Amino acid sequence: MECCYKYFNVELSDYIAEVIFNRPDKANSLHVPAWEELKVVFDDLSNNDKARAIILRGEGKHFCAGMDLQALMSVPAGSDSNCEARKRLHIRKFIIKIQEIITSIEDCRKPVIAAVHKACVGGGLNIITACDMRYCTDDAFFSIKETDLGLVADIGVLQRMPDMINPGIMTELAFTGRQFNGPEAKEIGLVTESFDTQESMLNHVRDLAKTISEKSPLVMQGIKEMLLYKRDHSTQDAMQYMASWNAAMLMSKDLYESFEAYMAKRKPVY
Repeated sequence: MECCYKYFNVELSDYIAEVIFNRPDKANSLHVPAWEELKVVFDDLSNNDKARAIILRGEGKHFCAGMDLQALMSVPAGSDSNCEARKRLHIRKFIIKIQEIITSIEDCRKPVIAAVHKACVGGGLNIITACDMRYCTDDAFFSIKETDLGLVADIGVLQRMPDMINPGIMTELAFTGRQFNGPEAKEIGLVTESFDTQESMLNHVRDLAKTISEKSPLVMQGIKEMLLYKRDHSTQDAMQYMASWNAAMLMSKDLYESFEAYMAKRKPVY
């Protein structure tokens, strides 16, 4: 099944959705309409019971080259007010809008796997830090590109990536904007694995997505929510929240099906 969007291809089959950046002639950079559609895609999939795992990848030569520079340069001109404060408020609203779009990936109730090849810079890097799992090819390259464009990265990478990698490496990458490749991304912990070809990477992430899709959807949603909650709260707060979650969800039909399947030595069907 293919879902119809303008700037993304979405292929949905056997409970696995592949979301594909589809501006290959622009290195999959995103202008404002594409950013807006990204949120629509993930909101739709979050509420679609036919999707249980999501793979995010790019069409063509690159994964995602981030923000379309023409779109970026047009932001200050987006307000026709002659009041300087109102112009600044317009810019702030735009930044928050893009932040919320990327957060929609994190808020999606389904596990999201990023499959990166070649360019993953600027906004692209911001996007994958909102994904639950990240894999790449050896020839992938990453950069906090905003540093070289005279900007402080403002749509999530400076908030999410420090929880993933060594603090010293994080500060170096942020202050210098230097480019690093797939093997280094694996070494520092940004991605789980780097593959020598795109085909081998996609085979792996599709197998992973299949495994996830065969688990209880309620359990997958609960694990994602607990991991994200713990990131922003103390261990004690997270334990209390976990207790409340399981008090509500423990006696699900999925639990009974899991036990029955185990006793019958068959795969559970959720």
